[in-house]
Amino acid sequence: MTELNRITQNPKMMGGKPCIRGMRVTVGMIVGQIGAGRSIEEVLADYPYLEREDVLQALRYAAWRAEEREIAFA
Repeated sequence: MTELNRITQNPKMMGGKPCIRGMRVTVGMIVGQIGAGRSIEEVLADYPYLEREDVLQALRYAAWRAEEREIAFA
């Protein structure tokens, strides 16, 4: 797994959701924008304090989480 050093989680910020570099920008917000058809360049224009690698790591984090499996023990 590629290092995700820009993804942070703090239970006292944004309800503990994964955020970008401790800012109040969640991975979900970024992934939602891309999923709605916006380009990385458009996201960066909307959030000028973000960097391209922030968006790429948000996408990698979301892909990684989507691949997780839960195993129920009975």
